[in-house]
Amino acid sequence: MKNLFATVLTYPAPSANYRGESELNRTVIQKVTDGRFDYPIFSPESMRNALREILAEYGLPCNRERLHPVSGKGKSDEGGEGDKQQLAVRYAKYPDPAAYIDDFFFGYLLAVKGKELDKLRKEKKDKYPLKRDSVLRMNLAKGLEPYRHNSVFTQSPKFADGNPWTPGGGDAAAKSGLLHRETCVTAFQYPFALSGNDCECRDEGCKHELPQKEEKAACKRQWTRKLLQAIGELNGVAGNHARSYFEMAPASIIIRLTDSLVAGYRTYCFKPKGLPDLIDDLVNGDYPGDEFYLGGELVKRDLPEDSQKKLKDQGVALERDPRKLLNIVATEFAGGA
Repeated sequence: MKNLFATVLTYPAPSANYRGESELNRTVIQKVTDGRFDYPIFSPESMRNALREILAEYGLPCNRERLHPVSGKGKSDEGGEGDKQQLAVRYAKYPDPAAYIDDFFFGYLLAVKGKELDKLRKEKKDKYPLKRDSVLRMNLAKGLEPYRHNSVFTQSPKFADGNPWTPGGGDAAAKSGLLHRETCVTAFQYPFALSGNDCECRDEGCKHELPQKEEKAACKRQWTRKLLQAIGELNGVAGNHARSYFEMAPASIIIRLTDSLVAGYRTYCFKPKGLPDLIDDLVNGDYPGDEFYLGGELVKRDLPEDSQKKLKDQGVALERDPRKLLNIVATEFAGGA
């Protein structure tokens, strides 16, 4: 199987997602410096977590689930019974890439020692791998436009007397407060990659169909198809969706299927204005055109007709719908209908 390399560009929208540590009442967007400017970012971890939840919604077997805070008993900082509840993660079983799609694509690390390690040896024997690298390779989603020091102010209402509960934090939390959050308006671009060797199904008797959820065996080709479908529908990344709905699904996408072990092109190739330089390179024959697939707004609105004709002459596949393009590539990459 070939290797898949891709760059996704989202639609632009106002965003206050993926926040760092707050400064007093100011909610800070995380950023990375590129040259002279700071650009807002989303982490690959936040995107992988959203993909895991989407795959679970598809009914595919996932080992890990996120538990949100509830009102049950917890330990306070002072060591007594308290109300401190935190986000938590629960695994159904020890990681098993053959049984769970999230263990297969996103990897795991078991940081165990002592009695926990003895327990693991007893159940999984001595050859059980304690870690697995992510099969899905991703990098930061970086804003197309730099952060412009924009902020939005809102006001939280005073917590009136007579409510059935009192907020944590005492009188300060009950009072009206001015909420100050950094906001940006930009599209984001991010690369991802998959190795054909990792995604190949090596079961000679496999019919390359998705099994039912309760079955242990699973076809890695069909899991790969579902992963690419999830990337086409990526949403729910980095939280704060009560205030900032932002989709990470592709508005435009560039994909390369190649025998090469590297993408060979600048994976952060989209620009705030104008076409990516990769388009001219493809028109001029600098790359094998039949390895490239372009889809979405890039084809639908940005590429002039003469450029589209030249690209097609070079063997480049063009598709107006990015999700349809991902399905086409999934068939080429992983097989199946």
